[in-house]
Amino acid sequence: MLKPMVQLYPVLPTKDEEERERLRPLGRNRKIYNEVLTGWHDIIRACDNMGIWGVATIEHHFWSEGYEVGPSPGTLDAYWAAITKNVRVGQLGYVMSTQNPIRVAEETAIIDHLSNGRSFVGFARGYQSRWTNVVGQHLGARATRSPNAAIYNPATQGVGFSTATKEQVHLDDDARNRANFEEGIDIVIKSWTQESFKHSGLNWKIPYPEGKGVDDWQLAHQGVTQRFGARREVGPDNSIQEVSVCPAPLQDPHPPVFVSGSGSPETIEYCAKRGFIPVYFTNIGTAAPLSERYHDIAKANGFNWKRGQNQCLVRWLQIGKTEDDARERVMRWDGDIFRNFYAAMGRRKMDLSDLYGSMMASGLYVVGTVDSVRKQLIEQWKVFPAEYMAQIYHYAQMPKEDVCETLQIFMDKIKPDLDEVIYQEQRKSANAA
Repeated sequence: MLKPMVQLYPVLPTKDEEERERLRPLGRNRKIYNEVLTGWHDIIRACDNMGIWGVATIEHHFWSEGYEVGPSPGTLDAYWAAITKNVRVGQLGYVMSTQNPIRVAEETAIIDHLSNGRSFVGFARGYQSRWTNVVGQHLGARATRSPNAAIYNPATQGVGFSTATKEQVHLDDDARNRANFEEGIDIVIKSWTQESFKHSGLNWKIPYPEGKGVDDWQLAHQGVTQRFGARREVGPDNSIQEVSVCPAPLQDPHPPVFVSGSGSPETIEYCAKRGFIPVYFTNIGTAAPLSERYHDIAKANGFNWKRGQNQCLVRWLQIGKTEDDARERVMRWDGDIFRNFYAAMGRRKMDLSDLYGSMMASGLYVVGTVDSVRKQLIEQWKVFPAEYMAQIYHYAQMPKEDVCETLQIFMDKIKPDLDEVIYQEQRKSANAA
């Protein structure tokens, strides 16, 4: 069965770019943000009632332009846990190249309890320099994109990709970003799963100072921690030699872990070895072969998953009454952010005179009537029968009523066919094995 997820990118809405300029900086507009937040909660409740598997948001900071105002995903998750009964709450995700991993472990464990075990946790590396470089300065983090991520090659009409050259990225920055990212996740997992632990890495020495430990913890010198704390916390000299992160999450050993990626083989291999769920923000031509690579590496590491299992494909959906109507919806609700954000941030030159064509060339959109969207998704799922599908909507530029309507159409008229595709493809995979 397909597990649909909804990821809302919080875009503060305007009727046109002139209004966005007039209201600058829109990201700090109290009234509009409050209205967006209130409507956002209504969408989450609707997802809960529809049977959506999970709802998520992002971590992005300093969005003065109003395009992705998402600085505190954990706060939203905690609230959503309180107003829902069935849907899972999470994020895609915490940018671990900038985070204090112990704080992330503590926060997500509490969210897991607040949701009664209905949480998942997503991690990302960080590609937006304005905030990654500032918030991550204490870790030496800089925004980056993997040099080995696949990028679109127009000559292949969207199905073939070429590899980024060394000139396109700062390799030292990328290596540091990935090292921060992986160390942060390692500490989160230790925090969740071990009664107490120590750690010595690039950025973190736990306890601190390394070797000496915390030698002035009064409860240890009074014998209290030795009696009531974790068994390995205190060394023979009464110094703290390990830390015990509390609470543990409700789910045992921990909530499902998603890792966002844009086609990096390193990220896929990293996920496969650890049993994490990779999230493919890519064209199907990149995602499909990487999904097979993930399957093979996961199997070699003891995970006996079927094709597509434990993997997530990202898609932007727009469903209209006609093909022209669907196209118009894309331009009305996604054109502004694509022109002024995605095109500027992309590694490939986009033809803004054909904005719609550039958007479709990304391979992330599935646009058309119900029948057309169903057909496109069935063909993609035959190639890559992903267990999870993350649908992204630019709410509130796209009004909440239209988001909910599109989700309901998907759940009623498209998901059953994708469930059948996954069932048939996994049967083939099982028979082949």
